[in-house]
Amino acid sequence: MRVFAIADPHLSGARPKPMTVFGPAWSEHPKAFFDGWRRHVADDDLVLVPGDVSWAMRWEEAEVDLQAIADLPGTKVLLRGNHDYWWPAIGRLRTLLPPRMLAVQNDAVRVGDVVVGGTRGWICPGAHGFGDHDRTVYEREVARLRLSLDAMARLGDGYRVVMLHFPPTNVRGEPSGFVEALRAAAPDAVVFGHVHGDAPVPLPDLPGVDVRFVAADRVGFEPVLLRGAARAPDDATGVD
Repeated sequence: MRVFAIADPHLSGARPKPMTVFGPAWSEHPKAFFDGWRRHVADDDLVLVPGDVSWAMRWEEAEVDLQAIADLPGTKVLLRGNHDYWWPAIGRLRTLLPPRMLAVQNDAVRVGDVVVGGTRGWICPGAHGFGDHDRTVYEREVARLRLSLDAMARLGDGYRVVMLHFPPTNVRGEPSGFVEALRAAAPDAVVFGHVHGDAPVPLPDLPGVDVRFVAADRVGFEPVLLRGAARAPDDATGVD
């Protein structure tokens, strides 16, 4: 089973919301997102979507976007982003999601030999304007990451991927509680998104860990291959 990741689809099927405020790359971005997915992903693959799935404010509005993703090839694992206001309590969400669509929230799931965990994250100390409220949320999210890493360990061996929505470090790439927890756990891969446009995104110092920044606009709306071999164009399941 191949493993892909792509964050920040920012879909808005129920109430269309343009994303071109972040630059011309976002022009008609839903089509680019769906076409890119179909070009690369086969039905027996796994795709991780670390946050900002839909602009919807309520579950009823988000359903159209979730079903559109569910209809794409592969098994999907979702993470909540800072704009996913539609996301209900995790127990209820898991009863509502379409088949072959899973979610993680401060915990972990196993799909075949792949173990996936994660939490939303937050801006890190040293970020511009980091204040008392940010400190509270940051410390809570570090604790939730540790809970997720513990849950991953309980699920046993496998290819282990941690999803975050926010980058795990500040713009200077300084250490953080997220980085410390990830170093101790030493997963196989870490993926995150959240940042758009041309803002700098340094990768954290995590020796031996495959760290990928997978915000949709920054990867050309093409899912990033984490494990496995890329298919030749003739083998793709979607458009050429």
